[in-house]
Amino acid sequence: MTTSTLPRPERVGWSPRRISIDGLEFRVWSSPAVASFPTIVLLHGVGMSHRSFLRLHPLLARSASVHSIDLPGFAGLPAPRRNVPVATMADALAELLRRVVGRPAVLVGHSMGVQWAVETASRHPDLVRGLGLIGPVVDDHHRTLAAQAVALARDGLLEPPRVNVRVTLDYLRTGPRWFFAQVRHMLAYPIEGRLAGLTVPTLIVRGGRDPIAGDTWVERLAGRTAESSVLVVPGTGHHVERTDAEPVARGILAMAASRDPGEGP
Repeated sequence: MTTSTLPRPERVGWSPRRISIDGLEFRVWSSPAVASFPTIVLLHGVGMSHRSFLRLHPLLARSASVHSIDLPGFAGLPAPRRNVPVATMADALAELLRRVVGRPAVLVGHSMGVQWAVETASRHPDLVRGLGLIGPVVDDHHRTLAAQAVALARDGLLEPPRVNVRVTLDYLRTGPRWFFAQVRHMLAYPIEGRLAGLTVPTLIVRGGRDPIAGDTWVERLAGRTAESSVLVVPGTGHHVERTDAEPVARGILAMAASRDPGEGP
């Protein structure tokens, strides 16, 4: 099966569930359970939705139980009126994992989703057995709104039109208030320091042409982790999970299976 004909969650009867945690509304898209393999949870980036993973999710679901999460304020969900920094979102995600998964999971984030995944692992290590970090942000040498806007514009020139259309539609659904509120937290988050305290297996993925998560930045992050590997997918931009999902899926599944079976789920 090629990536162009992969089934999407909406096409195979996976009904979404809305779950409210401390006033924050989440939507969870779940594939059928696979008890023999670690559960994988997918977290989109700022302004995005579970549609970021419409190609990756089905590939992972061949081997694992997979949940794609729509986060509060995105994908048409109500935007909280209160401040929700990265730590607050991570605590709510931890409760979501307890309710939906019930065992340690592999968290896979894209872009700002990486920050939410890392913070959840940092604050709730009992719930996370591995991390997949796709296009991690924000490069500490370019941690300004202007620098990120330029990198985002450059990436738009690299992505296929269908990706740019879907990204734009998701941005429009989010709206500027919630988008920029979360971007402010994204720019302030010290991901390199948080990663330094983690010991779980970590896969860092970047598109070979990604101007947002550059090669030098990814190598610096990898140097901060206790147990990490780097996967570079040639010829792709920031949305590599959309444009070339198969090598990304293979890397995540290999990382998820890397622990000895005797260590538990």
